[in-house]
Amino acid sequence: MTKSIPRTSVKAHIAQAPGGYPESEKIPAQELFGRDVFSLKLMRDRLPKSVFTRLLDTIDNDSPISPADADVIASAMKDWATERGATHFTHWFQPLTGVTAEKHDAFLTPAPDGEIINEFSGKLLIKGEPDASSFPSGGIRSTFEARGYTAWDPTSPVFLMKSGGHLTLYVPSIFISHTGEALDAKTPLLRSQEAVSKQALRVLRFFGDDQATRVRANVGPEQEYFLVDRRLYSLRPDLILSGRTVFGAPAPKGQELEDHYFGAIAPRNLAFMDAVDHRLWALGIPARTRHNEVAPAQFELAPMYEHVNLGVDHNMLVLKVLRETAAEFGLACLLHEKPFAGVNGSGKHNNWSLSDSLGRNLTDPGPTPWTNSQFMVFLAAVLRATHKYSIPLRIGVVGAGNDHRLGANEAPPAILSVFLGDQLTDVIKAFIDGTATTSWQGGAMATGVSALAPLARDITDRNRTSPFAFTGNKFEFRAVGSSQSIAPANTALNAAVACALDDICAELEKAHKSGLDPVKSAHQVLPKFFNEHLPVVFNGNNYDPEWEIEAQKRGLWNLKDTVSALSHYGDKDVMEVFTRFGILSERELHSRQEILLEKYIKSCLVETKLVKTLGRSSILPVALDSLKKAADVLNSVKNAGKEGGPAQTNFDRIYKHASDLSAGLDLLDEKTAQVEKIEDVLKLAEGVRDVLLPQLLVIREAVDSLELLVDDNRWPLPKYSELLWQ
Repeated sequence: MTKSIPRTSVKAHIAQAPGGYPESEKIPAQELFGRDVFSLKLMRDRLPKSVFTRLLDTIDNDSPISPADADVIASAMKDWATERGATHFTHWFQPLTGVTAEKHDAFLTPAPDGEIINEFSGKLLIKGEPDASSFPSGGIRSTFEARGYTAWDPTSPVFLMKSGGHLTLYVPSIFISHTGEALDAKTPLLRSQEAVSKQALRVLRFFGDDQATRVRANVGPEQEYFLVDRRLYSLRPDLILSGRTVFGAPAPKGQELEDHYFGAIAPRNLAFMDAVDHRLWALGIPARTRHNEVAPAQFELAPMYEHVNLGVDHNMLVLKVLRETAAEFGLACLLHEKPFAGVNGSGKHNNWSLSDSLGRNLTDPGPTPWTNSQFMVFLAAVLRATHKYSIPLRIGVVGAGNDHRLGANEAPPAILSVFLGDQLTDVIKAFIDGTATTSWQGGAMATGVSALAPLARDITDRNRTSPFAFTGNKFEFRAVGSSQSIAPANTALNAAVACALDDICAELEKAHKSGLDPVKSAHQVLPKFFNEHLPVVFNGNNYDPEWEIEAQKRGLWNLKDTVSALSHYGDKDVMEVFTRFGILSERELHSRQEILLEKYIKSCLVETKLVKTLGRSSILPVALDSLKKAADVLNSVKNAGKEGGPAQTNFDRIYKHASDLSAGLDLLDEKTAQVEKIEDVLKLAEGVRDVLLPQLLVIREAVDSLELLVDDNRWPLPKYSELLWQ
């Protein structure tokens, strides 16, 4: 009798008892939304009017907060949090690990009379002091230089979060070193927001607008993820430790029938999504859309648009809520960009736009864009940003996980181009030709069904193959990876657009000084910029192999992997994007290059160790045991006086792949030892990419072949058909 293995036991248990699901809070969404946020309404109710007015000025106009006001605000926050049951607070920040960090401190403070009081001063609110030497710093901090500071970011509201039954007050913060240098993702993002606001206001002032006081970037990040049964997940060390499967043969059914996309949501998954939505709404996160994605077991959550700083914080909370809620439902949420080979990976579509303090969308062309000179200036700036400054944007989405996704027929390629649609492209060409008129008609679509009202036709189609697509009144940057913070991508985008606006405004102001009015100045200046950057506009199929050839002719960069992109971090044009407005210093830039390279190396080495460990301790013993059984069968056939036949074929196949696996692992040991001797971090990353990763693929081919040959009841790892189709 074949001994049962954990995988088959788990499969049987799943089939017998799918289990009940926790219920979401039965509170109307209108009452629930923002319940756990110290919102403007709460501030207005709990703060003195004068303090609230000054805090509002800080949030809207970046004016500093006085220590006296900070004490009053902190006391109000503490009272609200303790009334709700919180006992601790934390400065919540985003170090250069790619995830968030927190250190909890109790409100409780001993009083002189021996009693205990709850205390939270303005000093504690404004500044915290975690150890800066234990986070990645790229050489900015040494082990003996441990002092670092977290500083309250008042533009992102504090909130309460429950975890493990404990309620904590979270204070969104930046993280800087003792020298004032940025050690996090948020500080440069806030600097980039100020830069793009200042340059966008130059455009508004140029066209006579003196009412707007600020311009903000807005984002709406669509979040893709996978859900798998947690019991099967627990039997996959590669999923637990690296986030993706280093081995796994394709399932008999993948996504080829296209029946999962927008399909009916399974009950357990829907219950999970409902719980996620309720928890996000309580945190003031406007989660709006949920649906099945293209790949089996893949899903998407999309929020409404918010200011970029708040959008970044909220997306990091989305990741946390997805992971923690999944565990409560017996699920594991996989956020890796490519957890399964052969099916779609996951991204995070970063929808970006600019709006002013009066609520006007500056990236909305209006009904007649050829007469909307202001919009055309912003359009020219985006084209210049994505063309001239494409490498900083590419660096904003680098990562070992995203390398598995970018360029595949599921995600935008590594070549940065812009989709505008035919009509807006015609407007640009009209500007270049000097005609500046075009037909701009959406019209209506006839459905052929009498009972249905005519449907309005958008002015552009959608192009899901484009890495940077104009979608009517915003731009969709599709290259961000699902596990990544959107802060680096938006920092680069804000910085690049700020530089582009600065370049264009200098020319506009020069033309205006020569006697031209603003509109005529735009019609004189913009053709030059449109003509220079028209090569970045591509409205076709970015997956077509011919596009790679065409892009090369146009002079567009094609940085296919993280190491290739990061090798350009020190280029003059790349550094100038960040240094021009003080978003990052040269020292901060070099530190980030080193951190990103080290993260790439470490991620790949984790996978290398997993391949070695699983290959030798889990796969090879099963393969050799199967080989022994195949040999016994073969000998029995031959002893019966028959030719080897299928028994010989089966033995030969198992022998070949087992031999390939054993030899491949031995060669991987040699290559790892060879690569790890390299001291220069960039050359080490190149060695990992060029020497180790190809060898991992060789070993995977042997293992995946064995999976299809070995007795199903003996294979130790849950298979794709089990992980993706539960």
